[in-house]
Amino acid sequence: MTDATTATPARTPADNSRSLLVRGDRTRRRHAAEARFRMLGLAAVAFGILALVGLLSSILVNGASSFRQTYIALDVYLDPAKLDKSGTGDLEQIKKVSTFGYAPLINAAIEKAVEDNGIAVEGAVKKDITGLISKEAPAEIRRYVIANPSKIGDTVPFNLLANGRIDGYYKGRVTMETAQLDRNVSPAQLMLSDELKEAGVLSTRFNFRFFTAPDASDTRPEAAGLGVAILGSAYMMLVVLGLSLPIGVAASIYLEEFAPQNRLTDIIEVNIANLAAVPSIVFGILGLAVFINYAGLPQSAPVVGGLVLTLMTLPTIIIATRAALKAVPPSIREAALGVGASKMQTIFHHVLPLAAPGILTGAIIGLAQALGETAPLLLIGMVAFVREYPGAPPEGFFDPASALPVQVYNWTTRGDPAFVERASGAIIVLLVFLAIMNITAIILRRRFERRW
Repeated sequence: MTDATTATPARTPADNSRSLLVRGDRTRRRHAAEARFRMLGLAAVAFGILALVGLLSSILVNGASSFRQTYIALDVYLDPAKLDKSGTGDLEQIKKVSTFGYAPLINAAIEKAVEDNGIAVEGAVKKDITGLISKEAPAEIRRYVIANPSKIGDTVPFNLLANGRIDGYYKGRVTMETAQLDRNVSPAQLMLSDELKEAGVLSTRFNFRFFTAPDASDTRPEAAGLGVAILGSAYMMLVVLGLSLPIGVAASIYLEEFAPQNRLTDIIEVNIANLAAVPSIVFGILGLAVFINYAGLPQSAPVVGGLVLTLMTLPTIIIATRAALKAVPPSIREAALGVGASKMQTIFHHVLPLAAPGILTGAIIGLAQALGETAPLLLIGMVAFVREYPGAPPEGFFDPASALPVQVYNWTTRGDPAFVERASGAIIVLLVFLAIMNITAIILRRRFERRW
């Protein structure tokens, strides 16, 4: 008997197409589709990053100059003949002197500074010299004199704001060519300012007043600041934090841990989800109708803005808190109940601490969203021109105030280009606050996060 050897049949192309070691047409098409999807995803991410970089670059380019301001250093003689005509030093009599009484003192000081430095510009008249100073300067010196009446009769050094056009000249908004067509500035004034800068009288430096000064009129853009807006936003955030966080967390705990599953709770959950998607201006209409027209609360008050933003923020906090509570494993609850803990002890001693990172993150994100809202605040009158700072709490919650996003909107509606610069600077400040709040949320999440 002989062994029969069987020859291995040769593989055909059809066999090779079904081999795991050889890529077939379907495999190649699948891989190509996957590669195209990856490229589309990468392109979408790159487009988003480029759009963000373009937006931030535009804001930084336009707004960075608002953090610098041009000042003119002058020695102003506080003439008693004009400021204290009675010679008694009576503060009430001194307060009766208006800003018009201080303007001649400033004009004399800048004329003397030009003369002492030997500055002479062809074609420059007295009006060109006095026009270098901002119209805010008399009010600034008046406030100083009222606060320091004993200084009357002395020569006091001041760093006074330069005119907005002069400031714009050193920031690139104004040129010699545009000055010839602008009735608010002349080429002679620009040449005078250059001479004063060389003499050390005029300088451009960091503008601390941008963060502390109140808003200014249309004729004084160089004096406009965010002081009232920052304080008003801070007061509103205190109201929102004091109301939305405890109410939102309490409602979430009840709905997630105690409420029975029936049609009523289903309706409540659907309404909470719907409220989170309602346009913010609807909450502004609600606040106008309920808090102002019905309850009689004052317009432009931080308490009204805080109440409106609380209604808008509550759905976000409730949804985030319920998600954080759901993320706690049921075994934690079962273990606590198994060793004799009550339902309340289980929630507050075990579930709530484990859900704290998610709750804090949701609350801070809700506050950041409320900080950037504009539409509801416009409807309750916070767009009004406010120069006086609100008082200390609790009275300050009922005083007129503005808010950062509303101040941005207000400045963009004004015609002077300096206000557009101010608006971009305010956006930078607002973005910094939002970034701080989001970073705080990340830090708190990592700080309180627990493993189980």
